[in-house]
Amino acid sequence: MSDSKDSNDSEIRRGDFARKKGEVVLREHEYDGIQEFDQKLPNWWLFTFYGAVVWFVGYWVLYYYTDNYRTDQERIVAKVTEVKERREEALAATLSSLSDQVLIEEWATDPNIVASGEATYSQICIACHGAELDAKMSGVPLPGRPLNDGEWTYGKAPMAIFKMINEGTPPGEPGYNGVPMVAKGGGSLGPKDVAELTAFIIAKNPQDFEGATFDESGALVVE
Repeated sequence: MSDSKDSNDSEIRRGDFARKKGEVVLREHEYDGIQEFDQKLPNWWLFTFYGAVVWFVGYWVLYYYTDNYRTDQERIVAKVTEVKERREEALAATLSSLSDQVLIEEWATDPNIVASGEATYSQICIACHGAELDAKMSGVPLPGRPLNDGEWTYGKAPMAIFKMINEGTPPGEPGYNGVPMVAKGGGSLGPKDVAELTAFIIAKNPQDFEGATFDESGALVVE
């Protein structure tokens, strides 16, 4: 009995001694053959843990209660919205200075503007409408609509042509041979490019716009 008591006292003293010396100490309980360390965690680990907790709380407050932080998706959406707004502003500015009369009498008669429109046509439109605007290549029909046959399905007025190029085939319309034209504005072409392209098409169809008359707003009077 005495030996057992001395042994226990020795183990307790040994445990206290180990704690003071920083040696490995195991807790007395055991589960399934596994014992648990009874050690103080290193200061560097504690500082890292507490720092992480403080950082998380601060970030959580800043993210959810301020506008200082945004996700990648939110930043992309904001950027796309900004670009869209700029395009709409540019379109509005261009439209405010245009009319059927301006496009026919000024833009379509300016060689530099027509040349710019032709360059755009060669890059964007020629594959579907042909080099001569007849929707053919070496006699083979192309998928686009002829632009020199005097038929203006969606309006002969230059601003109607501008809108067609900028926005594509009107909603609900089947398009040419059942294939709607994709909008060219707002993507690769800006409002000025679309206006120059419209002027080029007008210049290539002088017979359709000779003797044109306009109302007080500059809109084409179609007989």
